[in-house]
Amino acid sequence: MKPKEIIIFGSSGQVGSNLIRRLTKNNYKVTAVTRNIHTKGYNIKKSGNAGWIDLVEFKTFEYDKLRELFKNKDICINLIGILNERRKSSFNNIHCLLPKKLAELCKEYKLKQFIHLSALGVDDVKDSKYALSKANGEYEIKKTFENYIILKPSIIFSRDDKFTTMLLSFIKYLPIFPIYYQGKTEFYPIHVTDVCEIIEKVVIKEIKKETIECIGPEKISFKEILLRLQNSLKIKRLLIPMPISIAKMFATMFEILMKNPLLTRDQLNLLKENNVPSGKYKTNVDLKINSNLKYFDNEIAKYSYMWKDGGEFSREKKI
Repeated sequence: MKPKEIIIFGSSGQVGSNLIRRLTKNNYKVTAVTRNIHTKGYNIKKSGNAGWIDLVEFKTFEYDKLRELFKNKDICINLIGILNERRKSSFNNIHCLLPKKLAELCKEYKLKQFIHLSALGVDDVKDSKYALSKANGEYEIKKTFENYIILKPSIIFSRDDKFTTMLLSFIKYLPIFPIYYQGKTEFYPIHVTDVCEIIEKVVIKEIKKETIECIGPEKISFKEILLRLQNSLKIKRLLIPMPISIAKMFATMFEILMKNPLLTRDQLNLLKENNVPSGKYKTNVDLKINSNLKYFDNEIAKYSYMWKDGGEFSREKKI
């Protein structure tokens, strides 16, 4: 039996690398699209079984050339997303226009599924360009291709993320830490392997025309996330509520001076709304997709030791 051919956009990120490993173990043939094959190709190659991964370099999204990649494919998975805008990489281009074009190609080549990774909570945020672009991208996909699956995860965390790892670095070196909106913004953090399990089950069960809100097993506020990270490092830091007017001044300065800003005004707007299920769609918990959702504290403990003074030697020994 011929294995299913899957093309993945955004294959070098934390979800992509874990997903490739999972799919190739199940004998799916993966075409991994990356913008720089020389810097990212090795990591992608070692993510999966030899002979089951094809690497394709695609630096600019010239849509006519994309057609060649869709020939003989069964499934397209889009994992591309950005947190900050840069020149041609605008939120609208990456989160709306690109998914729309991929959906058009899925329709043209009669693919069985188009799996698109969006974000939880973007429907309710009206003054965020990030949220608006994500919501518009979902709308364009649904309008274009009927065999869509839209996944809307809360914060995805792992040792390869840019969220908990950044916070751990700040907590280690800063004696005080600013929090916004009193740290009350709520999340359902989900581990990267649980997200990949959802995608795997969607592929295996051939689920179509569904929007799934992807959540972890517990609701945690931003302040509580910081406290749990501190506890994992066994240190204490002073959490200071920062007025939003001052936070926006710092965010503006970061946007002007930094290539990858620590904080943007758009992210502050996102933090105003809770990152929780909307009730409009089923969650992975409702659908009983995951076999064993991973808890935040347990997974953080597996890599937070890297921010401790003793490094690997500070790890707690199992008896």
